[in-house]
Amino acid sequence: MTPSPFASPEDVAARLAAVGYLADEDLATAIFLAFALGRPLLLEGAPGVGKTEVARALASALGRQPVRLQCYEGLDAAAALYEWNHARQLVAARGGEAELYGDEFLIERPLLRAVRNPGGVVLLVDEIDRADDAFEALLLEFLSDFQISIPERGTVAAAHPVPVVLTSNRTRELHDALRRRCLYHFIGYPDAAREAAILRLRHPGLAETAAERLVAAVAAVRTLPIGKRPGISETIDWAAGAAALSAGGVAWPEALRRSLGLLVKDEEDLATVARADILRELA
Repeated sequence: MTPSPFASPEDVAARLAAVGYLADEDLATAIFLAFALGRPLLLEGAPGVGKTEVARALASALGRQPVRLQCYEGLDAAAALYEWNHARQLVAARGGEAELYGDEFLIERPLLRAVRNPGGVVLLVDEIDRADDAFEALLLEFLSDFQISIPERGTVAAAHPVPVVLTSNRTRELHDALRRRCLYHFIGYPDAAREAAILRLRHPGLAETAAERLVAAVAAVRTLPIGKRPGISETIDWAAGAAALSAGGVAWPEALRRSLGLLVKDEEDLATVARADILRELA
């Protein structure tokens, strides 16, 4: 097994913070153990809580290339593993070439790319819950051995475990076999202090009081009976939009009201927030 690039959970937290991601103790520990044991890391939680950003931050902190496989219904092996460039093979065959299965004809997809360069990537399998059962079974086989069978070439195996982060928004239940293969961690909404710290990190010019009050407003929105509760990414976007309007001369409370569509993304939810008059607290 390849030695872990992290010395401790505290090392994980410090190196992620250096690239702009604030991980709490539980998440830092989960990441440390995933690398130490060579296990895929399965992150579940609501949309917008920072699951995808974990993989991107890890790649940045480790100086590796992020390789992303975006899942969707109907995702198949050709889109996830590899394909042959049949058009080029046909041209080569007409030209009399005998070898039609060299690298020049092979189109790498995310899983093959990760297997062929395991020490230089962090593989993100994003929103695995959006894929179907057939792909989940294919992925389970990949995660068992970190190898891919190419009939025309043989088996391509990674020299050591590929660092993998899987994310799920919990739109469907994942199979136990996949869960057992992974180290599991649930990411919830951060507490007010952590979310304010994240906001100040992303928007250094935002006053501490303004950040705290904005975070309090977001927390209040999340308690409302709305269909889509805003995540951390929406909090960051709302602050950025309000700041852009404020720089143009719009008063801060009005700037927040006008940019509310960056926080709440549904007409009925917007009406619910308006009735609750939460923005009055930011005046």
